[in-house]
Amino acid sequence: MKYIISTVLLLMTAAIPALAANPDIVRAQSYLQRLDKLEASFTQTYVDETDVPRILTGTFYLDRPGRLRFEFNEIDDFIVADGFFVYFYDSEERQQSNAPIGQTLADFLLRDKIRLEDDVTVQNIHKSNGYTTMTLSQTADPQAGSLQLMFSDIPFQLVKWRVTDAQGTTVDIKLENIKTDVDFPGGFFNYRDPNAQRGKLNE
Repeated sequence: MKYIISTVLLLMTAAIPALAANPDIVRAQSYLQRLDKLEASFTQTYVDETDVPRILTGTFYLDRPGRLRFEFNEIDDFIVADGFFVYFYDSEERQQSNAPIGQTLADFLLRDKIRLEDDVTVQNIHKSNGYTTMTLSQTADPQAGSLQLMFSDIPFQLVKWRVTDAQGTTVDIKLENIKTDVDFPGGFFNYRDPNAQRGKLNE
């Protein structure tokens, strides 16, 4: 499950880039910059180490800058960023690991200002049937893998992404029931230890 958690963050946080004069890039950057609050259900599809396709579902929450949360329906793992640290809870191991946001791939998505340039190259942009799909790679290491972002044209919003790693393994995330006019209760993005009755690591 640790691999999947890391992949989810990679999905959300690879920087997106160059071709600043391209209207599709400008539109995507403007959308991402305005995206401060979001709640959506997601379906995650991937192939596990036994080559068996697996599907997980859950809910994704975003409160920029600095905060996000992934909750899964089928397992008790979760990810939460509280504005300072990203916490990864592994339910099989019954333990968490954490790192400062600036040292994780989540840093890009959680920044106050999102810029789609410099460290990521847009390999291609494909438009079809009311969707715009951008394939991205790291400028410094294009062989490390790729990220595809799919936006619906009406309304323009992120509805799916795919990560392909250097070995060709892919993970798809599809967003549905997207809400942006949401408010989150105080402490929603704090890490709470599921193994403790009243455990709170970052309050």
